[in-house]
Amino acid sequence: MKNTIKLILLAMMTLTSLDASAERVKDLASILGVRENQLIGYGLVVGLDGSGDTTPYTENSTLSMMTELGVKLPPGTKLNMKNVAAVTVTASLPAFARPGQTIDITVSSFGNAKSLRGGTLLMTPLKGADGQVYAMGQGSLLVASAGESKAAVNHLIVGRIPSGATVERLVPTAVGQGEFIYLELNANDFTTAARLADVVNRDISPDKEIAVAQDGRTIQIKVPVGNARVAFISRIENLQVNAAQPVARVIINARTGSVVMNQMVKLDECAVAHGTLTVVVNGEAVGDVGAESNDGTKPNVDSRGRKSLLHLKRGIALGDVVSALNAIGATPQDMLAILQAMKSAGALRAELEII
Repeated sequence: MKNTIKLILLAMMTLTSLDASAERVKDLASILGVRENQLIGYGLVVGLDGSGDTTPYTENSTLSMMTELGVKLPPGTKLNMKNVAAVTVTASLPAFARPGQTIDITVSSFGNAKSLRGGTLLMTPLKGADGQVYAMGQGSLLVASAGESKAAVNHLIVGRIPSGATVERLVPTAVGQGEFIYLELNANDFTTAARLADVVNRDISPDKEIAVAQDGRTIQIKVPVGNARVAFISRIENLQVNAAQPVARVIINARTGSVVMNQMVKLDECAVAHGTLTVVVNGEAVGDVGAESNDGTKPNVDSRGRKSLLHLKRGIALGDVVSALNAIGATPQDMLAILQAMKSAGALRAELEII
């Protein structure tokens, strides 16, 4: 009986551990074709309080607009453009957006306008990458108030219009066409791709294989046709998958000295010298960094009084190395040079990215 209880508890602990590390399919992958599309347009903002443009193209655009509205001006007429500004209008068109729905738009000065506060965007067509008009934008701008914030002063020439554009054209997608959909992993990983395909086959169609991992990013899944497709995709999105452990990765901000790494990063044996600093990683157990050695000698100290020798044990996590370097006052440039040297020597087996 006791053995049975132990086995049950062990099984429960195992399942709990698996569930804790499992992730939903919708958090690991997206469906090919379900994406946002960027829109852009050129328009005019009117009603400004003397903070508009003084550029020729703003005047030309205004004259063209007035002509289209049936206003005829004598040749050579000069306009006072203090209250008008040329702008670019950008927006993101969500997947499955239908004609008549509204989306937010961002309006940015195209010329030398001082402020767009209080302005109104005139009707502006928003085009996609194919040159087709997918939305029309118009409305009153919301511009950050200067107030006492110095940061807000620099953004008076950018404003937003919530629900400022109306969708006019539907973007076709391939989700409702054909007998297959394709899941694309957010990060390329053959192990995760294989596990995801196995989970779909096991939980959705145990009798027939419907999911195949085509490579490290794409999984092809056979889906039903008609209205049942949406419910089927919903089931797939909520399946739990144990994602593979990520590739060892280190990201360094060279300006601030910030270092971000995952738990997979470890160090092998190496010895790196940079200026007055020396980092030694080997198989010997060591005590405190910079502590007095067994023979009574003091640790190495540079001209500024910093400990200049780090003696660390093989297999130590990179985070401990970074902490030790910070403890002896290493600069961001020192840290960057040492990590780059470790990477070049093969002691740092991780992807190293510098931003």
